[in-house]
Amino acid sequence: MTRERKRPRGVVVLAAAVTVTAVTAGVLIYTGTGKDASADGRAPKGPPTTTEITRTDLVQSKTVDGRLDYAQRRVVKSPVEGTVTKAAESGKTVSLGQRLYERDARPVTLLYGATPMFRTMKVGARGPDVLQLERNLRDLGFGAGLYVDVRYDEATKAAVKQWQKSLDVTANGEVGQGDVVFQRGPVRVVSADAALADSIGPDSKVLTVASTKPVVRAELEAADGALAAKGTKVEIAMPGGDNRRGKVSGVVAPEESESGEDGAAASGGSSANAINVEITLDDGTKIQEKDRQGTLRVKFVSESRKDVLTVPVEAIVALREGGYGLELVQGSKTRMVAVETGLTADGRIEVSGAGLAEGMKVGAAEQ
Repeated sequence: MTRERKRPRGVVVLAAAVTVTAVTAGVLIYTGTGKDASADGRAPKGPPTTTEITRTDLVQSKTVDGRLDYAQRRVVKSPVEGTVTKAAESGKTVSLGQRLYERDARPVTLLYGATPMFRTMKVGARGPDVLQLERNLRDLGFGAGLYVDVRYDEATKAAVKQWQKSLDVTANGEVGQGDVVFQRGPVRVVSADAALADSIGPDSKVLTVASTKPVVRAELEAADGALAAKGTKVEIAMPGGDNRRGKVSGVVAPEESESGEDGAAASGGSSANAINVEITLDDGTKIQEKDRQGTLRVKFVSESRKDVLTVPVEAIVALREGGYGLELVQGSKTRMVAVETGLTADGRIEVSGAGLAEGMKVGAAEQ
């Protein structure tokens, strides 16, 4: 006859054929029938299996697919009607004074500023748009001695003429509403939405731009909303084999996440309750060419504990008087010790308590 394993009084074993009563720190807590195995007077027997207390790092995380993108994606429309005579170039980085595209054989130039181009600027105009135009003219090297203020005067007109001559366009000293596009800095052309010879106007997209700052976008399930909190640490396995680190910078609207590099459709689609997360890389803005294509693996780290004592979850027992314990195995003897439990990850749980040390053997329930 096989002898039953004996447990000390007051201990409830995590075992099969029992009733689930609670879930704490990721561990299933069970209650048994309440029968005292020592009541029949049989000799104690060691645990069916043993394991060791180990010291390691625990990381609670979730890994999902992601993709490379660029921050602050936005659409550029032409405020005036015309025909595209040179389309934008997808993937190109455009800086101060460079052409975004051409309309009616006239370059549409990128200038820097927060105020959008909303009118024709000419002598007599005043406002923040004039101020940022003059700053751009100065930075481009036109209008020596130009006094930068909110007034469009004769000195501004002269500087504009110099600039227009450098672009090989009619130098009339006025800046038309469709001649420039103001953005806050250099932009990357995500997609050319209007092709050569397309008619464009205020209701049509000409191109889509983004900042030159690379970001990673990933999709989380609604139940994982806590991982989308700003500042959540992220580890990224790049397509080229490198590993990068980053932090969640925010949640973006689904329509901003439908396409990746140069407008390519993201794989897998988005569920109705999905959370689309934007992640900023920690180590600068450089992205290797080998990482520009393909799927990234994004690991969200919700919590971590460094250099802690751990055991398999199956080693934890619930004490009838409350709390948790471990069955220490010392030679042919065993004894139950109370422990405090902490983080659970990858099937292991953090434990602490008086007298616990790395390498100690403890009992574990059979699986």
